[in-house]
Amino acid sequence: MMPVSLCSVGQTVTIKRIKGDEKIQNHLKNLGFVEGSQITVMNKVENNVILQVKEARIAIDHTMAKYVLV
Repeated sequence: MMPVSLCSVGQTVTIKRIKGDEKIQNHLKNLGFVEGSQITVMNKVENNVILQVKEARIAIDHTMAKYVLV
């Protein structure tokens, strides 16, 4: 497993685990990051990773991206 921030642009991966405390896990789950679902890395801009999650594009910073393991 590795953080989603290490994935290449255009890569589609499956979320294996969401790390962090309960507050972080709940925040990511509310954004659509659910274990077992697929996400696509759309772009990396400065300190942000832009991801396709279900029908939405979501930008998270590298600090938050380290909690999403694929």
